Amino acid sequence: MQKRHQDKATYFEEQANTTRKYVIPFIEKFLTLNSSCKLLEIGCGEGGNLIPFLDKGCQVTGVDISESKIAHAAEFLKSHPEAKRLTLLAKDIYNSSEDLAPDFDLIMMRDVIEHIHDQDRFMGYVKRFLKSGGLFLLIFPPWYNPFGGHQQICRSRILSRLPYFHLLPVWLYRFILSTGGESKATIDGLLEIKQTGISIERFRKILKKHDFSIIQETLYFINPNYEIKFGLSPRKQSGFIVALPFIRNLFTTSVYYMISKIPQS
Repeated sequence: MQKRHQDKATYFEEQANTTRKYVIPFIEKFLTLNSSCKLLEIGCGEGGNLIPFLDKGCQVTGVDISESKIAHAAEFLKSHPEAKRLTLLAKDIYNSSEDLAPDFDLIMMRDVIEHIHDQDRFMGYVKRFLKSGGLFLLIFPPWYNPFGGHQQICRSRILSRLPYFHLLPVWLYRFILSTGGESKATIDGLLEIKQTGISIERFRKILKKHDFSIIQETLYFINPNYEIKFGLSPRKQSGFIVALPFIRNLFTTSVYYMISKIPQS
């Protein structure tokens, strides 16, 4: 699994394919994607998610705090026929107000919110970039799901396939990772995700606090991205499991949220 995550070109193509096949149809239920649509992706990484939006002629902006990832994105996307519609920024989103107008039709974050410290502060801040009536798409793995700790990045074949062990106490989790031969960088990264991982319930509370309304919430038992990674067909979560607080986190590998700001009276 580690090799796949280190292969930037492969990961770029996987992102593009999943977005094209599953994310775009989810969005198009609520928004027409064409040349008049302005998209902002926060945490765009190498830019794979942006290709399907450029294909549709959207005005696309990608922001990532990693300069190296933005450099890869620029290299991968420079030959796209609609590259003139692309803006890439290597910046912290909190320092991007001068670069980003508050007029985006759509903000997207795919598998990013679970890496952000203080998600409460973040959600209160980021809504300033949405135009009136704009939409915000967030996709993430609930922390308590079998691989919510992102242990699939482990070098060890056993640990990369071991479900739920990220829920162990920090000292035991660190011990297992170290004993399994993982590098300090991998261990530090996985322990950071242990701090920032987010549940469905906490995410809902944050949305309510910051006056977001949920337009659609879709829970997946089998993450759509697993089709590209593992050859598994996506499968939505059963209604019975969806209705069970906390339990739904344990058996949901991905959630898709389309939200919008509640208009102020």
